[in-house]
Amino acid sequence: MKLGIAGKAAIVCAASKGLGKGCALALAQEGVAVTISARGEEALAATAEEIRSETGVTVRAVVCDVTTSLGRSEILAACPQPDILINNAGGPPAGDFRDFTMEDWQRAVNANMLSPIEMIKATVDGMLERGFGRIVNITSSSVRSPIDELCLSNGARCGLTGFVAGLSRKTIRRNVTINNLLPGPFDTDRLRGNIAHRAEAAGKEIAEMREISAANNPAGRFGTVEEFGATCAFMCSVHTGYMTGQQIMMDGGAFSGTM
Repeated sequence: MKLGIAGKAAIVCAASKGLGKGCALALAQEGVAVTISARGEEALAATAEEIRSETGVTVRAVVCDVTTSLGRSEILAACPQPDILINNAGGPPAGDFRDFTMEDWQRAVNANMLSPIEMIKATVDGMLERGFGRIVNITSSSVRSPIDELCLSNGARCGLTGFVAGLSRKTIRRNVTINNLLPGPFDTDRLRGNIAHRAEAAGKEIAEMREISAANNPAGRFGTVEEFGATCAFMCSVHTGYMTGQQIMMDGGAFSGTM
């Protein structure tokens, strides 16, 4: 299927590795010029070169922290008129809510709710004027099926979901869609950290907990960044102009609800 987005420009946040990298690579494979950001210079530079070598598209790499106003301004200076925006940021730490301070909650809300809203605010009007825009927020399956030890993430990401639900109905008339992509267990550094946390709490070896976690998923495995990126690219395509405000689950069937 031709996605019809060759020649478009995209911003992909937190894209040096993991799910963000998968999205950036998938978009580049469709001929989209990508501006990628991350805090780690070495990993970001390596990812940028990998994408350039594999796809031949223009890749701009911006070393910054998207959760800060300075970081966001640096990304937008590199790509002031994106057609596609992929909001992404590292999730807050796991733990018991009793152990988190007000500052922990404020950091979580800033990173996983307010910063994506600020990026949308900075880019959506240009998309509306040009008559095309695709915004995908990478959130979490915990928005639909809360995970107890990820209470910081549960709360902050649900806030973003509520915001998007309203705005996305106002932008679709001008061919600007806003949807959320909800990953479950994907084989990323984030997953490995969560498994280590659960292994410690259960008194098990990390390898054993990883095997148990994979086996407990209906798919019998963890997801790959490649399949996540491909789904994200489709959500950014010309074929999704009639889809907005949706929560697209990718969790191997772990969420057993019907809605």
